[in-house]
Amino acid sequence: VQADGTDGNCVTFVLHDEDHTLGNSLRYMVMKNPDVEFCGYCITHPSESKINFRIQTRGALPAVEPFRKGLNDLMGVCQHVLNTFEVRLLPEELKG
Repeated sequence: VQADGTDGNCVTFVLHDEDHTLGNSLRYMVMKNPDVEFCGYCITHPSESKINFRIQTRGALPAVEPFRKGLNDLMGVCQHVLNTFEVRLLPEELKG
């Protein structure tokens, strides 16, 4: 959903079947981008499993760019955590 009168720098993404787990993590990753002026999310209603995720950028940068970068960065962090877990804990589990 794009705000009226903008050129794509202020967009609300509706993410279905998601909650605070993705919303807060993704908001953190997107806010690390210095070109992002505002980033926030809300859960529309406790009985609905969707979030509204809003990004507003400075200048002419389209909001979809930091959204895409935030998702990619978050996947990289999750992959690092998984790799660290497998290296550190799984060999111990196999020995025991």
